[in-house]
Amino acid sequence: MIKAKTLVPALAAAAMLSGAAYAETELTVYTAVEAEDLARYAETFNQDHPDIKINWVRDSTGVITAKLLAEKNNPQADVVWGLAATSLLVLKTEGMLEPYAPSGLDALDPRFRDADNPPSWVGMDAWVAAICFNTVEGEKLGLTAPTSWADLTKPEYAGHVVMPNPASSGTGFLDVSSWLQMFGEEKGWEYMDALHANIGAYTHSGSKPCKMAAAGETVIGVSFAFRGAKSKAEGAPIDIIVPSEGIGWDMESTAIVAGTANAEAAQTLVDWSITPKAMEMYNVGYAVVAIPGIAKPVEFFPEGITEAMIDNDFEWAANNRSAILEEWTKRYDTKSEPKG
Repeated sequence: MIKAKTLVPALAAAAMLSGAAYAETELTVYTAVEAEDLARYAETFNQDHPDIKINWVRDSTGVITAKLLAEKNNPQADVVWGLAATSLLVLKTEGMLEPYAPSGLDALDPRFRDADNPPSWVGMDAWVAAICFNTVEGEKLGLTAPTSWADLTKPEYAGHVVMPNPASSGTGFLDVSSWLQMFGEEKGWEYMDALHANIGAYTHSGSKPCKMAAAGETVIGVSFAFRGAKSKAEGAPIDIIVPSEGIGWDMESTAIVAGTANAEAAQTLVDWSITPKAMEMYNVGYAVVAIPGIAKPVEFFPEGITEAMIDNDFEWAANNRSAILEEWTKRYDTKSEPKG
C-alpha cells in the first residue's frame, strides 16, 4: 500500500510534468493581414490549438517585407502568415525560409504553393485588382465610369484617381508589376507616367483608395475587388470595375522563417493554415481561396474575375521587385501620402 506522504509528491510531480507538456508556446508571427481580422484569425486557430499563443507583428506588405529582409542575419519572426507570395519569393531567394510540406498540401490549387518539394511557402487566398468608382460623385462632376486601365489617363480624371504606393502596399505592387507585364516595360512606364498626371495621392494601404471612393473622398480608387464588394454591401454608392485589359493579382501566403527556435509549433500553424477550416475563415475576407470548391459567393463581387486574372509571372515580379520599386519611387513618390 502506498503511503499518503509518498503519493502527494508523486501527484505533484505528475501535475508539473503535465503542465510542462501543455505549456503555452508563443509564436512571433509577421503579417500584412488587415488589422481588423487578426483577432479572428488567432481565435479560430486557438479553437484547435489553445496551447500556442500568437504574438502578431502587423504592417503593410512593403514594410513587413523590408523588416524581414533587415532582420535576415538575426531573425525575430517564427512564421509569416499572410504576406504576398511575391514577397515570400524574395525571402526564399535570400535563403530565409524553411522548406516544409504541410499536411493537406495536395488539396491546394497548384498555383497556391511554391513549386519546390518541399515547398518554401503555401498560399492561403488571392486578392485581385479592381477600380472602385463613386457613382454619386462622378455624376456631380460629369465624369463617366472608366472601363479600362487606359481610361484612367483621360484628362477628365485629373486629380480624381487614388491608388496604393507599391513600395508599401502589396496591392500597389501587383498593379505596377501587372501593368509592366501586360503592356511591356517601356509602354508600362509610359502608361504610369500618364496615369501619374491624374493621381490625387498614393496611399500606403491597398484598401484605402476604395474606402476613400466609398466615402466620397475621391471618385476613383484603384484597390482590390473584395474591398469594393464589402463597401458596396455596406451601402456605398460605388461600382466595382474590372478593367478590360486584365487584372493583376497576388496571393496571401504562409511560411516558416529559417532558424526559428519553435519549429514544431510553427509547423502546427502552417499545417492549420491550409485546412478547410482556415479556408472558410479566409473566405470571410477573400472571394478566392487556395482549396478549390470551398469559397462561397460574395455579394457584389464582380463577375468575370477569374477570366480577367492575368497569367502572373510571380518569379519575374519577385526577381525585379527592387528595381521596379526604385524606378517607381524615383518617378512618382512626390504624390505619396505621409507615412505614419
